[in-house]
Amino acid sequence: MRHFYIVVLTLFVSFGYSQNRVGTPPKGSSDGKAPEVKAPKATYTQYRIISLARDTTYVDTTLTIQKEYAYNYLRKDIFGLLPFSNEGQTYAVLDYGLKAYSAFPEIGFSGKQFNFMGVNDISYYSVATPITELYYKTVMEQGHSIDALIALNTSERFNMSIAFKGLRSIGKYINQLSSTGNFRFTSTYQTKNKRYELRFHYTGQDFLNGENGGITTVSDFEGENPDYQNRARLEVYLKDAKSFMKGKRFFADHSFRLNGGTGSHQLYVLHQFNYENKYYEYSQFTVPSTIGTQKINRFGDSYVTADIKDKTRYNKMYNKVGIQYNNALLGTFQFFTEDYRYNYYYDKVLFLASGLVPSTLHDKIQTVGGHYSYRKNRWNGTFVYSNSVTKQSLSTLDARMHYQLNAKNSFDFQYQMIQKLPDHVYSLFQSSYVDYNWVNAFKNEKIKNLEIAANTPWIKASLQITALDDHLYFSNDATDVQQQIISPKQYGKTIAYMGVKASKEFRWWKLALDNTLLYQKVTQDDPILNVPQVLTRNTLYFSDYFFKRALYLQTGITAEYFTKHYINDYNPVTSEAFVQHDKEVGDFPLLDFFINARIRQTRIFLKAEHFNAKMGSATYYTAPNYPYRDFMIRFGLVWTFFQ
Repeated sequence: MRHFYIVVLTLFVSFGYSQNRVGTPPKGSSDGKAPEVKAPKATYTQYRIISLARDTTYVDTTLTIQKEYAYNYLRKDIFGLLPFSNEGQTYAVLDYGLKAYSAFPEIGFSGKQFNFMGVNDISYYSVATPITELYYKTVMEQGHSIDALIALNTSERFNMSIAFKGLRSIGKYINQLSSTGNFRFTSTYQTKNKRYELRFHYTGQDFLNGENGGITTVSDFEGENPDYQNRARLEVYLKDAKSFMKGKRFFADHSFRLNGGTGSHQLYVLHQFNYENKYYEYSQFTVPSTIGTQKINRFGDSYVTADIKDKTRYNKMYNKVGIQYNNALLGTFQFFTEDYRYNYYYDKVLFLASGLVPSTLHDKIQTVGGHYSYRKNRWNGTFVYSNSVTKQSLSTLDARMHYQLNAKNSFDFQYQMIQKLPDHVYSLFQSSYVDYNWVNAFKNEKIKNLEIAANTPWIKASLQITALDDHLYFSNDATDVQQQIISPKQYGKTIAYMGVKASKEFRWWKLALDNTLLYQKVTQDDPILNVPQVLTRNTLYFSDYFFKRALYLQTGITAEYFTKHYINDYNPVTSEAFVQHDKEVGDFPLLDFFINARIRQTRIFLKAEHFNAKMGSATYYTAPNYPYRDFMIRFGLVWTFFQ
């Protein structure tokens, strides 16, 4: 009932709230009868959101089908990602084309990285007046999901924002708690003559998840016994295991123009700084798992009989210094050098029968490179190349072209060739589990990636072709089906991936049908990279204004579907997905019914998720032993204030 009162209060305040500001009477008017002077309104173009790459969008309070797709925990369209059953857990990757590569090594533990906001995920604000955005959404059980942001300025030249995203949800199954937080602070500054510009941000992020290892008996989930409709009665492998990651980052990107004028020739000195530390811990008090009357060690033998606490620490410091020359006719030339230093470490050295497992990985990597960008008439291009000058062999070539045929038709082309150093979790890992200790000297991964995209009034389409050499992955080495004993592997042959995506919306009267189709094909000698061949999303919805255009309403049904395939499983000790060939997942529809409304700057969302769950057998999974979400009703809002 308290949720109902929240919605009623929201509607009441939304109707009563006004953005108009009234000025004070003119000086000398003491009788109060002078006409009111209204302060000028700021236009929407004065509320800008700017990315690190300086792409600019505007604060948008409209209600579209894209806003419906982005109304989720990650605050973006997650087509191609399949969430686990509780909010704030990891995701199964269905669209391999979503993967982004960096030549530099990272910590790993990819299951914790979906909501970890990286450098390119942080937005900077330039606003005429303070704005506040509030996001709220109900969760599965006992908790809420919120995201609050305020952006303001002390002058036109200094803007700042403070934001926090928090989540707590117990979930429907045993030991499935999610408790996360993302704090962000950003600021931008430029001098009056615009010779010096600075962008700075700080993030503090933490993610705690109960790790139950999945259900032990899938027949109980798939059967018709009404006792198990209460999902907390299903037995799970782990009842007290938890994974936790936290991290902090200080980032600055600033530039100084050497020449005083603002003519057609400009010379800049550039510097970018990034210091980040991360901490990962896997804890499990009770080591054996109980399946009926049988006890097993889910992850094999362990060095301790209880109270496992595996801790991994990591920090990195990145500096990039460059010189940039801007020429109105020739374009922008930039030459830079990068210094990348990291420490990835544990608190002990292990002497095992298989050999010594060290406590640390650390290195210093220096690269040199160039960046060229060009804008002429309908063409816009960017070309980046960097190569290491130290002993590590890593390089990046990234070429992008954009062609604007006219106001409604554009085309994009991108080619990447990357030699990537392995992420640290592949190279070194220590655990209280005997078989979860390794040190490896893997080769660099080689990635070649080509993308072509067309954006037209008739269709939005893209083609991606990727070739992977020396691809790194995890596989399960256990012979017992009740166990997970994973280890990193490197595939010595080439994997070829092709993805074709097309989107089109059809409109008639007040109805619309929005369609997205993805076709994927993988060519490989062994089944290492496993993705569904077909993935679709189709939304049929109705839109119209009501109450003298005070209320804008959208309501409809979204259907998602993907074909069966050997979906990757999930390992909680390493927080990594791994390749499995025992169980195919897919070939079930996911139907959601939604009613969304906009009243001024408030958007209200109501959704019946997976309402077809009870219409057939319960064979829907996100990974083997991890059921997908059951039917539930969730609602919330996004409220934007302009002051």
